[in-house]
Amino acid sequence: MIVITTTIKGDEKAWGLFELNFQTPDNKGFHRYQIIQVLRGDKIAEYRYDMGAVSKFRGVKQLRIPSLWEHTVDELMDLADELRYVHNFDYKDYLRLDKVDVA
Repeated sequence: MIVITTTIKGDEKAWGLFELNFQTPDNKGFHRYQIIQVLRGDKIAEYRYDMGAVSKFRGVKQLRIPSLWEHTVDELMDLADELRYVHNFDYKDYLRLDKVDVA
């Protein structure tokens, strides 16, 4: 089960931000949703913002920006605004990772 929240604060830490395309609740098309995961109690909760019809985002990749409690909601939203229309970017550069160790 997914925990939902209807409010977020710009200065609270977030688990991640995602911009994904989903079927609308009324099944009349697809919309792009910005999903921000924050902590509510002891569980990760999702805040969803409907960004509008997918047709407004033709050629725009869906975003997945992990934060792991390192960045605030405002920081992730600014990063999403910056990356939304960039077609070729290196996640390692944005996350400042010299190398990724897979356990």
